[in-house]
Amino acid sequence: VQLQASGGGLVQAGGSLRLSCAASGRTFSSYNMGWFRQAPGLEREFVAAIISWSGGSTYYADSVKGRFTISRDNSKNTAYLQMNSLKPEDTAVYYCAARTGAFSRMVSTARRYYNYWGQGTQVTVSS
Repeated sequence: VQLQASGGGLVQAGGSLRLSCAASGRTFSSYNMGWFRQAPGLEREFVAAIISWSGGSTYYADSVKGRFTISRDNSKNTAYLQMNSLKPEDTAVYYCAARTGAFSRMVSTARRYYNYWGQGTQVTVSS
């Protein structure tokens, strides 16, 4: 599967953005999806994950819980990350990723278990 992330931009603190991750192919509904982010000088970190079917189980990093919402629309082969109440520390390049297999916290929050990655979209939050 090929992934294309979009929707990043510059926003003031407290604002909102919605990222999209468009997937190619007809098997999007077979993949669990994740969002990760990487700030300059830091390692890529987990943000959120959603199981393969729409409206199913999700996981969030503690730093974004209550502010970010991951969702997907399998009819559109697209996953989303709604980001509200943005903070300057949310500034990073955001990547979407896909994997098959079990959906547990351990594998869903670790980037090494993801097989496919999008190219990243920059999110900058000004104070």
